[in-house]
Amino acid sequence: MASAVVTLTRAAAANVATDDPRWVRVLLLAAAFGFLSLFLVLPLVAVFCHAFSAGVRAYISAITERDAAAALKLTLLVAAIALPLNVAFGIAAAWAIAHFDFRGKSLLTTLIDLPFSVSPVVSGLVFVLLFGARGLLGPWLTGHGIRIIFAVPGIVLATIFVTFPFVARELIPLMRAQGSAEEQAALTLGASPLKMFLRVTLPKIKWGLLHGVVLCNARAMGEFGAVSVVSGHIRGRTNTLPLHVEVLHSEYQSQAAFAVATLLTLLALVTLVLKTFIERKSHIR
Repeated sequence: MASAVVTLTRAAAANVATDDPRWVRVLLLAAAFGFLSLFLVLPLVAVFCHAFSAGVRAYISAITERDAAAALKLTLLVAAIALPLNVAFGIAAAWAIAHFDFRGKSLLTTLIDLPFSVSPVVSGLVFVLLFGARGLLGPWLTGHGIRIIFAVPGIVLATIFVTFPFVARELIPLMRAQGSAEEQAALTLGASPLKMFLRVTLPKIKWGLLHGVVLCNARAMGEFGAVSVVSGHIRGRTNTLPLHVEVLHSEYQSQAAFAVATLLTLLALVTLVLKTFIERKSHIR
């Protein structure tokens, strides 16, 4: 009886400690919604208002003209190449770090975080120094007719570099927490490694994997700094959507720039919806 009273007293004290006055809650909510409105909603509204400022016909013309269409295709192509490679690397790295002890494990974990600490512009310059015409490997590549810098391969490499931590960083803590007992049981019962991964590991990590894929894809489509250094800004050939927006804005074609920017905005909104859905699903599971 006494323990029950003590428990109820502690619960009541906890409720009192966390039950802030109404005016405090209203003030905090107003500050949060005001901040979101100022830095999220208003910029989105401004983008769409400027995009349609010259009418629907001008908007459609801006997003369907040849250079804009080429930029959209290149953006989707680069994301389609970078994403599977990052998924393969992320799963392999997370599996190795979570399930094995090996020399260099801490170094691998640190290297995975490297793109978070290095400026994208610096990473682009590194690729120029390696693969540029006057770079370390540039003369050999030129002699064999291989072009990386100022071409699609350079854009893909720069995008992969800035996005490869996302999948791995989502899976490493998840796989560490889950352990490997179920995988070992499956192997003991005679399952092949592939069947073990598809039927045991993948169902356990699918929501974390999808979350990492969404974040990786969003960064791949929106990357500017590293891609800007290695692309050469060749209109219709090496300009992705972010670069095309920058080119239009620098040429004082503001309506067209905002129109193309709405495509990136819509992609970001779709990414946000998918991210929210995946987070809710993962919490339910």
